[in-house]
Amino acid sequence: MKKLLCAAAVAMMSSPVVAAPLCDDLGFAGLLAACNRGETIELTLASGQPLGEDVTLESGAYYKLQITADGSAELAIEGASFFRSIWMNEIVINSIEIRPMAIDSIEFDKAGVVELSFIAIKPGRHVVRIPGSTGDAQSVTFSIQ
Repeated sequence: MKKLLCAAAVAMMSSPVVAAPLCDDLGFAGLLAACNRGETIELTLASGQPLGEDVTLESGAYYKLQITADGSAELAIEGASFFRSIWMNEIVINSIEIRPMAIDSIEFDKAGVVELSFIAIKPGRHVVRIPGSTGDAQSVTFSIQ
């Protein structure tokens, strides 16, 4: 039992953590406070190119996810598990702010940028991928701790 606990502790300490600096005093803005924001996460949709790098998020922290499509192909991303594990503040497309209840996927028919702002909620590993793809470079794993 001790060996199992030690192995789990070592595994937890050896994984990289890119967590938001949670505030001691969130103030009037609450979880949306500037001191509770992690770095912007960037994904790129381009034919034959990697989607992005795996990301570790902290539950309760506020993040922005920027997805840029280069227009080289009609591409989408899907990740129902991830989208159901976050509280989405808004989606911004061409300076239009959308406040959704939930989404399952986002598809780009041509070049463009979409920005999602959200708070990570449900811990776990969640995969966002290009639908129908099987390659590791065509998916990104979001680990919420």
